[in-house]
Amino acid sequence: MSELVSTRIRTTAGKLGLPHLAEALNQYAQRDEAKMGYLDFLDLVLSEELAVRDDRRFRQGLRLSKLPHHKTLDDYDFSFQPDLDPRKVKDLATLSFVEAKANAALLGPPGVGKTHIAVALAVAACRADYSIYFTSLDDMVRNLTAAEAAGRLTSKLGTYLRPSVLVVDEVGYQPLERAEANLVFQVISKRYEKGLIILTSNKTFSEWGQVFGDEVYGQGMHCAPTGAGLWPGGWPAGFSSPELGEWQQPLLEISVIR
Repeated sequence: MSELVSTRIRTTAGKLGLPHLAEALNQYAQRDEAKMGYLDFLDLVLSEELAVRDDRRFRQGLRLSKLPHHKTLDDYDFSFQPDLDPRKVKDLATLSFVEAKANAALLGPPGVGKTHIAVALAVAACRADYSIYFTSLDDMVRNLTAAEAAGRLTSKLGTYLRPSVLVVDEVGYQPLERAEANLVFQVISKRYEKGLIILTSNKTFSEWGQVFGDEVYGQGMHCAPTGAGLWPGGWPAGFSSPELGEWQQPLLEISVIR
């Protein structure tokens, strides 16, 4: 391949937004695949370009997601939680609940791997081209409260409304004032049928009234029969509500609500 042709291909590839082709042109010219049929070779080049682009998009998505780490389900030790059915977690990893915009709640005491699983599901969603964002409930409330005081609430709400998958960690570690609970409720109600929430909490649903400062408000967050609640429609077929009493042993309860 002449230098003139190589330069022309690189220039054209750059204009077409195909940086990998421009960078790897010499390697392509030297590979055995260069002896393939024209269409087969074109298919190879485009496939590799797409793979590079997907990987770049994935890494950019992770960078913007604010995830505390990028652990996957392969890193999770299921033997640490023998009462947890790995099949339920692996079913979630298929991301069918993401496609259906069904919220997921991971409930249990500290130290059982709730955040690990939530992050792993978010990483899988990012790999599948869904936008993701991670926040603790405390950070979200603090940011929304500050934005409201500065007259920028609508703009800041967008941070939590835009992503396809919003991970809200540590729900229940600190009780909320009524005004703070209202801000959280705005995020939840505006996301209904537009995007899903994966949350982790050390509180059972019966204790959410304590978290949100109002028993009725707390119940409405997870079981409202209309679109106003976090878990509209109640519990779906095939899933039952977690135990409503205190945690009796280290366990992790996972529920998906459509």
